[in-house]
Amino acid sequence: MSTYSSSTSITDDTPDAALTETLQDSTFIFEGKIIKVTVDTVVLPNGKTATREVVRHCGAVAVLAITPEDKVVLVRQFRHPTGGPLLEIPAGKLDVDNEPPEQCAYRELAEETPYTAGGMTLIHTFYTAPGFCDELMYVFRAEGVRQDSTLNADDDEFVQTVLMSREEVRQAIDKQQIRDAKTIVALQSWLLEK
Repeated sequence: MSTYSSSTSITDDTPDAALTETLQDSTFIFEGKIIKVTVDTVVLPNGKTATREVVRHCGAVAVLAITPEDKVVLVRQFRHPTGGPLLEIPAGKLDVDNEPPEQCAYRELAEETPYTAGGMTLIHTFYTAPGFCDELMYVFRAEGVRQDSTLNADDDEFVQTVLMSREEVRQAIDKQQIRDAKTIVALQSWLLEK
């Protein structure tokens, strides 16, 4: 049996001087519609310097929506960086000025699927790729899911709605048919409920 011993809890969010990197310089490289790239020089806890390539992102939301028939609402969408379609939970960027994550979750569910929700509960927040990116993902559980959306997907989004039972989700994960991290996080949460 291994033992973890430290003066700070592993869930403690307070900065630890023995781990903190201090920004010394930042060089702007690129700014697009959804990301900004910098190359940062940081001072390490031991006083040496290091270079960090950093992608700044506006953040995003994802929605775990379960129908009254106990099926999860997924979307099948082509993802250019992966070279093919992925099965995902509905999701989108926090790219509307001053829109709270919860409101964005309602909007994304209704835009990407024929479903809406009567409520949203935050179930997880996590960084998608903290080694180089600051994108913070908010995963919500939709409540009171119903098939009555009147919104349409964005002009550059082509999605198909897919409904899956718990067993179908287990099989799809097992067969590597679901390969999107935010979706796996949300679906594992759902599968652990029963």
